[in-house]
Amino acid sequence: MEEARGWLGRRIADFLTKELDGYSPSAPPDPEALARVLQPGDVLLVEGNTRIASIIKYMTQSTWSHAALYVGDIPGTESEGEAHTLIEADVKLGIVSVPLAKYEHAHVRICRPVAMTPKDRAEVVRFVTSRIGQRYDMKNVVDLARYLLPLPIPARFRRRMIAVGSGEPTRAICSTLIAEAFQHVRYPILPRIDTNKRRGITHYARAELIHIRHHSLYAPRDFDISPYFAILKPTIEMGFDYKRFIWRDDSTGAGAGERQVGRIGMPDPPPAPGS
Repeated sequence: MEEARGWLGRRIADFLTKELDGYSPSAPPDPEALARVLQPGDVLLVEGNTRIASIIKYMTQSTWSHAALYVGDIPGTESEGEAHTLIEADVKLGIVSVPLAKYEHAHVRICRPVAMTPKDRAEVVRFVTSRIGQRYDMKNVVDLARYLLPLPIPARFRRRMIAVGSGEPTRAICSTLIAEAFQHVRYPILPRIDTNKRRGITHYARAELIHIRHHSLYAPRDFDISPYFAILKPTIEMGFDYKRFIWRDDSTGAGAGERQVGRIGMPDPPPAPGS
């Protein structure tokens, strides 16, 4: 039975990881700026374009469907001349290292743990690195496939449906692995709620906020909304100066009295020698 379920899980994984047509990120990152800003211990959220990404986006009501941990150059790993710097849980391959270039055409977000000590950052990196080679729980994949059915799922059930499958400790989904690493060093992701002092909060909300503290229920979105992770945008971190952009008016089709819309062009070129 286990063998049959594993075979079915692999077939479903192939289906779920198929990329969807028509995806185009609105703001793809500058690969060079992204690489210069990232630090070991940063969480990289990704807006995926696969069937399983669509499921996770729907279940969590978020644009983020995947999470990877930046660990810096991993010795002995290289793809097309680039060292691997990210560790992630892949549905088909399990926990693997990948180069940053894998997401150069995806919409991403950097989430950095605030005030984390260098020692704890190193321990988080060690924790996820030691798990490379472990497999994704195929029971999770079989259960996730059920949510391809076009059935409305009440909001109060979506969170718990992320905790699917057997939950074996040696197998993990992307955000579970990273959440477990941060909890390993007792770094918070979502705040604790004092149920005795909060007013106007429902019994369900109290139970839900307490329940999701377990690492098996964390989703990529949680790093984005966490009050303990800073959101970094490479363009800003690298020194953004809007005065360097050339704005040109597009008057094509503009009628008399209509406001012409400015478009951002390329930054000013460097001055010519002797100018």
